[in-house]
Amino acid sequence: MSSSLQLHLCINQLTDWLKHDALPYWTTSGINPHNGAVYEQMLFNGQPDLAANQRVRVQARQIMVFCAAQQQQWLNNSLPIVSRIVAFMHSHGRISPTAIGYVQLLTPDNQIVGPKLDSYDFAFYFLACFHRFSTFNDKQALDEANALLWYMDVHFKNGSAGWLEGNYSTPHRRQNPHMHLFEAFMTGYEVTRDGKWLAKAGQIFSLFEQYFFNPKTHVLHEHFDANWQLAEGQAGESVEPGHMFEWVWLLRWYERLTATPVGHYCDALYQKALTIGCDPLSQLIYDVVDTQGTIIKGTKRCWPLTELVKASLAQATVCSPAQRQFYEDKAALGIQLLFDFYQHPTIKGSYIDQIAPDNTVVADHAPASTLYHFAVMGVEANKYKALFL
Repeated sequence: MSSSLQLHLCINQLTDWLKHDALPYWTTSGINPHNGAVYEQMLFNGQPDLAANQRVRVQARQIMVFCAAQQQQWLNNSLPIVSRIVAFMHSHGRISPTAIGYVQLLTPDNQIVGPKLDSYDFAFYFLACFHRFSTFNDKQALDEANALLWYMDVHFKNGSAGWLEGNYSTPHRRQNPHMHLFEAFMTGYEVTRDGKWLAKAGQIFSLFEQYFFNPKTHVLHEHFDANWQLAEGQAGESVEPGHMFEWVWLLRWYERLTATPVGHYCDALYQKALTIGCDPLSQLIYDVVDTQGTIIKGTKRCWPLTELVKASLAQATVCSPAQRQFYEDKAALGIQLLFDFYQHPTIKGSYIDQIAPDNTVVADHAPASTLYHFAVMGVEANKYKALFL
């Protein structure tokens, strides 16, 4: 079987699972019928975990997923579901009715745990707003996105490049919030064509070039001090291969929008992530290694595989025909591994979030937030299929 045909079949399998299993499950069992909120996570038996604290960003991630599914025609009418989630966020996630942004965490009975506002969370609030606007022409969502940007620029800055972790002090600064802000700002530009969003994405690309990417080792660094110097100790040495794949996808997107050459970064990140991040026996992706490939956390969550698929398709889109088979094979393998290792054995539409170094199940729950990774992978896979398969 040719690599293109194998990938075509894998994408069809993934799309069928999203449309007929995952989305029906998460838009019914995954929703609290009393208030319309998304459950934080589902137990292994398929029931909601009613004792879990609720991260408000999970509500935003599911808004993004359900809007994207509407655009893909995987859901027929997600507006009522999305509207109830938005209403829940407005009612329970704000310090006051006129506050900008949402707190990090709610108790199981919807009480605010603390006043923290977080830049990683804000990335998904942006993404939810932009998807509401592009899917339903929700002008209020666009107004909210503009207010979020103003708040970040006023309250999450300290004079250095980028944004702080939030409105609270932290021992380290991280690339991860900026990675998702990069995603959000490019989305904002695509749906509004307002150049300010692309300008903000450009600021983050500069951070990537100056600090996040190591040109000597070809790894992506995660943790830094207040002035973007590499953090001391293991924090500075920690590398997440899944994030390296994710940056390949994002950089190729930025290249399409700006014609900025990024191939040298993408090729280096992709090959290095495969070299140091892939379990040679199972082909699964380790959660955390160091810059030399020594395993720090030998567990394997499912989301790094979704990023391998997205990175492989992004590379296949721009590579020579002679190289395309390699990347298509990697994408097909990634999808197949997700079904082989992470599909829930009895609950249709649910998944295994993390497995142990010996490939036994670690997590006995399915975080709602993981659906975002599957959905974006599905969207990107179908874009590739329409172009090349």
